[in-house]
Amino acid sequence: MKIIGSGSALPRQVVTNEMLTQILDTSDEWIVSHTGIRERHIIKDERLSDLAAQAAQAALEDAKLTVGDLDLVMCTNVISDCITPGPACFVAGALGFDGLTLDVNGACTGFIQALDIADTYFRANKARRILVVAAEKPTHLADWSDRSLCVLFGDGAGAVVLEKGEESGLLAAHFGAQFSDEFLIMPSKRSNCPYTDDPYREGYMYMNGQEVYRFAVSSCISDLQTVSQKSGIPLESIDWFLLHQANQRILNAARVRLKLPEERFPGNIERLGNTSSACIPLLIDEMRRDGRLRPGQLVAMSAFGAGLSHGAAILKT
Repeated sequence: MKIIGSGSALPRQVVTNEMLTQILDTSDEWIVSHTGIRERHIIKDERLSDLAAQAAQAALEDAKLTVGDLDLVMCTNVISDCITPGPACFVAGALGFDGLTLDVNGACTGFIQALDIADTYFRANKARRILVVAAEKPTHLADWSDRSLCVLFGDGAGAVVLEKGEESGLLAAHFGAQFSDEFLIMPSKRSNCPYTDDPYREGYMYMNGQEVYRFAVSSCISDLQTVSQKSGIPLESIDWFLLHQANQRILNAARVRLKLPEERFPGNIERLGNTSSACIPLLIDEMRRDGRLRPGQLVAMSAFGAGLSHGAAILKT
């Protein structure tokens, strides 16, 4: 498996920290020091499905393929324009694809999970080329009166086209979940069914920041060490570490404890915020287009999110 194309799409609206000070009791200095974020893109009048389709089309063009060359369209997403159908159907419709679609809701870990699923299809000889689109709008989940939470998120879509190779480029993957609905949860809309007693209160996303921080740092380190052992590749030999862009302090803590050089940990959180499962594919597209990410390099990916889910993988580009 190898990446042969990538694409991305962002909302036109850019919201800076200074703009947030007009609606929240906060400051640019506080947000940057606590999160590393200076601005983020937020959907205003676009549809997320349109952004997903734009990223998908850009990835196809980068791969020099047409929709007829695809065997599967996969989309990773937490909240879409509609509850059903899933966003993969919207992407397929926009592209004119009438084959198999698959949606993955793995929270922020979704993109890495999708890579592992794609690898399984390739190994089973059920597909030759797969399009994976991560399209997210976590800004629609946040309570915009909660200054500790809403400043974290941004919207966007990233996509990659994967092709089966003689040898799989996915050298190792590892996933897990430590279920807890106390630290990070987004309740669904309450039903008005007279026979239902919903145990969850309708509302906005809730996150216990300190617990999520501890979980994120420990799971990131453990998962990267696990895929290193599985693949037989020392972490010191990895060219790039593409980590879920949740919070710069989490990224710094993981890197320092792994004792790895800062220059191998590229990021986009300063400009895009936390875009959930779209963080890593957006970063992949950016690095492919500016020449940093080249064929033959070793990339380690790690993500963590609601569930609490976590996972990591090593990919040879």
